[in-house]
Amino acid sequence: MKRDSAKDDPASNTLEKKSWFARHKLLTAVGAFVLLVAAIGALNGAGDGTPDDIAAAPVTTADAREEAEPAEEAALDEQEQAERRAAEEAEAAAKAEEERLAEEERLAEEAAAAEAAAAEAARIGSVAQQNAYRSATDYLDYSAFSRSGLIDQLEFEGFSTGDAEFGIARLESEGGVDWNAQAAASAANYLEYTSFSRFGLIDQLVFEGFTAEQAEYGVSTTGL
Repeated sequence: MKRDSAKDDPASNTLEKKSWFARHKLLTAVGAFVLLVAAIGALNGAGDGTPDDIAAAPVTTADAREEAEPAEEAALDEQEQAERRAAEEAEAAAKAEEERLAEEERLAEEAAAAEAAAAEAARIGSVAQQNAYRSATDYLDYSAFSRSGLIDQLEFEGFSTGDAEFGIARLESEGGVDWNAQAAASAANYLEYTSFSRFGLIDQLVFEGFTAEQAEYGVSTTGL
């Protein structure tokens, strides 16, 4: 039987295989190109990363510090502004309180001055009352009078009863008259020009307007 020389010959088989790649050079080149493009795409994908990959990538310490610094600076600015506002508000409140206290003090001083002026006006009285006061003082400088006797004398001079009583009351409040001393002076004056018994002189002083106690005191100073 005749053997197929192409199948049995190894050199012939190798030649046949080489001749297949040779016969398919275009397909081989296209396949290589596709593999190259795929490899490049894979490398680019691994290097660049998708947005999701970037978002999922861990943040480094430097990146975190750079992001935190503006936030810290903003927080410090807000704190400084808050502290400055608080200081300004406190200063304004202190100034307002100082002004309020000063105003209260001024009003209190004005009220006190007005009260003092009113008290002084009430003390010295009207013009007529002041004149009655001066006239009463003048009478007591040269003669002894009982209280009621001095009022009668002022009324005789033309002063109203109210003005006369005011002038004498002012004398009493200022310590300008001592009725016991007036009774003693009046008793001594009576004894200078006439004689009296103790009881007669007491009656005379009571008649002049002294109280019984004042008359007894005045007579007792004479030795009766």
